[in-house]
Amino acid sequence: MSTETWTRLIRFVDDNGRETFGEPWVKSEQELAERLAQNDLWAFEFKGETPVTAQTKGDKIHVKALRNLLKPSDVPIIRCIGLNYQKHIKEGGRTPPPYPSVFIKPATSIAGHDEDVPIPKIAQDGTLDYEGELAIVIGKTGKNIPKDQALEYIAGYVACNDVSARGWQRDPKKAGGVPQWCFSKGFDKFAPLSPMLVSPVVVGDASDLHLQTLVNGEVRQDTSTGDLLFGVPEIVAFCSQGTTLEAGTVILTGTPSGVAMGMAEPKYLNDGDIVEVRISGLGSLKNKMVFE
Repeated sequence: MSTETWTRLIRFVDDNGRETFGEPWVKSEQELAERLAQNDLWAFEFKGETPVTAQTKGDKIHVKALRNLLKPSDVPIIRCIGLNYQKHIKEGGRTPPPYPSVFIKPATSIAGHDEDVPIPKIAQDGTLDYEGELAIVIGKTGKNIPKDQALEYIAGYVACNDVSARGWQRDPKKAGGVPQWCFSKGFDKFAPLSPMLVSPVVVGDASDLHLQTLVNGEVRQDTSTGDLLFGVPEIVAFCSQGTTLEAGTVILTGTPSGVAMGMAEPKYLNDGDIVEVRISGLGSLKNKMVFE
């Protein structure tokens, strides 16, 4: 065995039923899905307790099934950036913020790429929304990180859906006079993630990726990450000012235009709706909204 750096990482089960991490023997996110469907996906094992500690390279083994890349126990906290796509800011009639606008979701919001998202009764008020997002996974702990060193602290990127209960975010009868973000977006499994972590070695600062969100097959969001107001280096640097970013922290970078809330006649999510988020180079997630 040797200690090397992976460029893509998955959590999977081998033919013996053992769960481990590994670098899939693929060149793209499309090839991952294709080979898995053909039962011809292989990976070089990387051993570790979590994705960000998986460093010791082992043998090439067959992948029987994918598992959730990140578990809530792997993630200290989820930090989120609001109002960070320029078209989305215009869509909401807002003024661009001078600095990244930060809120948090708890680790219990983490969910897998194909898990059902349970919608609690308190959020079944007809204002359930989707937000396709690029997510950063911090690879090593840091504080006051300079912008030009930000990529050194990133393990990789995944796609995410920042599921949101808009009534609890914006309705004065529920949220009060000032919109609140943490409760309205922090329910269990309200942050499903795609199954493959992709290193900056592959996609750099992720500033030119194609993001799409589909609801029941209908494209709702279709934007380049190049529309981000604050890019990945700026976000990591800002979030670390006076604040320790622990390894395993997930940072959601904001959502582009096309959310239901921004429509003249909002197409909010209903029980049984399927939301898919795709990001070129990273992969996709597809989750059913299930009213409890």
